[in-house]
This record gives sequence, C-alpha cells and structure tokens, in this order.
Amino acid sequence: MVTAPDLDSGLVNLTIPVRVKPSASRARVGGRHDGPYGPAVVIAVHAPAVDGRATEAARRALADALGVRPNAVSLKAGAASRDKLFAVNADGTADLIDRVTALRDAP
Repeated sequence: MVTAPDLDSGLVNLTIPVRVKPSASRARVGGRHDGPYGPAVVIAVHAPAVDGRATEAARRALADALGVRPNAVSLKAGAASRDKLFAVNADGTADLIDRVTALRDAP
C-alpha cells in the first residue's frame, strides 16, 4: 500500500502497513507479515502494549529505519491494534519506496 511520490514537489507521501510486536526481547525493523492492510513491515519493540507506548516506539523505529525525522511519521490507523498504517511525509527522499521494500522483504 505504498503511494507514488510527487516528483514535482520532491515530497514523498507513503502509507506503510506495519505489524507491531510489543514487549519483544530484541528490537528490530524488518520482515514481512501478511496482514489486513496487505504485506506489512514487522517492527519488534521493547515497549509494552500499554497506553500507546508500543505504537510510539514503533513510529520512532520506523522513522529511524527510513532515515527520516520522527515527526515525518504519523499513525493513520490501528491505534489499538498490532496491525497499523503509518503515513510518512518526507522531502526529497524518493528512494523511500525502495527502503520500505527492502525492510519488508528482509528475513
């Protein structure tokens, strides 16, 4: 569910399906989960699924993995679910689609 970049403005708007694994012993970004929003990037975080802490940790981990500022990533859907949609709005980074694909297809 990745949208095409707006090459005229240099702004990339992506919607990325994510599967969050809270309370993981090892934090990592990468892997594939076939969820309700389509093929999703798996993000394992140390934070528990309490009061949105795992969602916030996943948002920051995704931003770090994509090389964008954390405020460029926002939750679009799935606040109380392990399956989430994150929106990424970043300037001049058209290779984000390739990064998302690489993360999703990582073992």
